[in-house]
Amino acid sequence: MTTDSSEYDKVMPIVRAHLAKVERAVSKTVISHGWQPYATVRQALVEALRDEGAPDVPPQVVDVFALRISEEPGMLPF
Repeated sequence: MTTDSSEYDKVMPIVRAHLAKVERAVSKTVISHGWQPYATVRQALVEALRDEGAPDVPPQVVDVFALRISEEPGMLPF
């Protein structure tokens, strides 16, 4: 299967912008809720994602980030 490079060029700025929103939401949650209980972190992360304009992050991804923030916030790659 071949992909037209012009399609890639059109999509990548959108992907980068979305990932930047997710990164900002995760970073804000680490700062404000790092080491807090999972349920508290997860709710804060959901709200931060919504505030950043990225509410469509899959629940499984939110769960993994929330778990990492509640247990080891310094281990996240941002």
